[in-house]
Amino acid sequence: MAKASAGKTNPYGRTGVRIVVAGDRGSGKSSLIVTVAAENFPANVPPVLPPTRLPEDFFPDRVPITIIDTSSRVEDDGKVAEELKRADAVVFTYACDEPTTLDRLSTFWLPKLRKLEVKVPVIVVGCKLDLRDESQQVSLEQVMSPIMQQFREIETCIECSAVKQIQIPEVFYYAQKAVLHPTGPLFDQETQTLKPRCVRALKRIFILCDHDKDGALSDAELNDFQVKCFNAPLQPSEIVGVKRVVAEKLAEGVNERGLTLTGFLFLHALFIEKGRLETTWTVLRKFGYNNDIRLSEDLIPSSFKRAPDQSVELTNEAIEYLRGIFELFDSDHDGVLRPREIEDIFSTAAESSWDRAPYVDAAKRNALGGLSLDGFLSEWALMTLIDPAWCMENLIYIGYPGDPLSAFRVTRKRRVDRKKQQTDRNVFQCFVFGPKKAGKSALLNSFLGRSFSDNYASTIDEQYAVNVVDQPGGTTKTLVLREIPEDGVSKLLSDKESLASCDIAVFVHDSSNAFSWERATELLVEVASHGEDTGFEVPCLIVAAKDDQESFPMAIQESTRVSQDMGIEAPIPISMKLGETNNVFRRIVSTAERPHLSIPETEAGRSRKQYHRLINRSLMFFSVGAAVAIVGLASYRVYAARKNSSN
Repeated sequence: MAKASAGKTNPYGRTGVRIVVAGDRGSGKSSLIVTVAAENFPANVPPVLPPTRLPEDFFPDRVPITIIDTSSRVEDDGKVAEELKRADAVVFTYACDEPTTLDRLSTFWLPKLRKLEVKVPVIVVGCKLDLRDESQQVSLEQVMSPIMQQFREIETCIECSAVKQIQIPEVFYYAQKAVLHPTGPLFDQETQTLKPRCVRALKRIFILCDHDKDGALSDAELNDFQVKCFNAPLQPSEIVGVKRVVAEKLAEGVNERGLTLTGFLFLHALFIEKGRLETTWTVLRKFGYNNDIRLSEDLIPSSFKRAPDQSVELTNEAIEYLRGIFELFDSDHDGVLRPREIEDIFSTAAESSWDRAPYVDAAKRNALGGLSLDGFLSEWALMTLIDPAWCMENLIYIGYPGDPLSAFRVTRKRRVDRKKQQTDRNVFQCFVFGPKKAGKSALLNSFLGRSFSDNYASTIDEQYAVNVVDQPGGTTKTLVLREIPEDGVSKLLSDKESLASCDIAVFVHDSSNAFSWERATELLVEVASHGEDTGFEVPCLIVAAKDDQESFPMAIQESTRVSQDMGIEAPIPISMKLGETNNVFRRIVSTAERPHLSIPETEAGRSRKQYHRLINRSLMFFSVGAAVAIVGLASYRVYAARKNSSN
């Protein structure tokens, strides 16, 4: 699909619409194009026309149109395919006096478009209406209904005659309209209902316009809405008429306070059914929505300016706002948001934000899928860490009242934290490494309060777990555990900046298995070496899982040797099966809070440091020696000068 250039010259953000006309030989393609441009039927029409441009004032939407004619020759099939791929809309023609050209639409042209994976609106045009056999009185609806049922991409069907000047401009008006005001994002043709994302957007708009928050748009609120969207007020009689139409079709659409949300949605479904899609699109665009019915990019920064080792957190003001949202939607005041209540919070967002990875199973939930306040805030902390722009978009969707940028803060660089030997972060990300069957997933499950299971399932994709950790002194921090599958370590470390976002790394091994220990230490060396090479060194801890089983021989000696050699703490023994965590999560956070400690040192890294120390010492000796030589030379010159003067 052709993309508009960056410059916005109209409400649609487009500098033009590209319409490609295709069809069988002799179906009327070129005559159709010449007639709309010249406003008369030409005597001679070339086989294929050059690109034809209709000026911006040709239609009310004031967006210029470029019409591309195509060849019907088999040898030009590749060129036609390329043009179709660049189209904003496609017009397929057939000749009203040649039934075979109509059959070819469903047997050749429309399947061809699908094979090319071109997903743009299609207008089907019956040309040469003046030549149709009048004895065959079959309506256009009867002819096209089976085809439209099979090919939902068809927006409109129309018949025309270039010779008689019948409905020629309408062909391209409908094609342009299908691009500027598309049906697909708004309406499901099969179910004849508004699509979910459209409903969510219209619900948000309704809430924003319901200034007194009474669940209905009063006459004054309806008028304000009309002025904002269409720059013209509604007359009292028009407001009465609108509510009457709704009430006649849908009793619950109007109450004593005004137009309800149900009535508001019904009105827009009615507009769309009657072909007035521009009405709904005008409303959506006035409130900042794009063609995907998401907030436009100019309302949401695509990225937060930050260094690789900086992260984004919510401010205290944003957290307080989310606390208020939690209390507002916790309808039974039991301190837990049920799944339905969570869905209600995001019912004005483009989609349910936490129904997909990595959020769907990332926070602690009760047996019914409910979230506590800690779990609710943890999900927001995770979304802010992973995708702050998406988090900002959702804050706007749910009604954050202030400047969205004020809801976020960018943390200090981790390198600076190490130099200053402290950090002011509230959210810590911990990478969890380890071989298969070491107990990584069990560690994450324990963090979320899930019961232990002996059933093993290999982790293929990265998994997240986020929760609040109480620290000594009454403070709380949010910890994000990110499980890295063993097979994914090489891919992760292929990125130079992969450890920049890591506050601490944990290496889990099965304490009863010598191979598991060996592999875990190999991973530790790999990660430590990567940190030394890139400058993104991270504190590390070793976790000895499955402590309920007998340790492998020489386990104590091996763990002591590695800990001492690399300069980190001895392994932390835990047993998820027995529920003995040994305060491992608190210890992870405490280690992350002291970013200058527990950083492992490899043999290569140690040699490199010794080399640099030797070079620095040599430079220092050289500098001292040079300074002594300079002082000696200066003293000699003073002495020589005095001796000469005395003589």
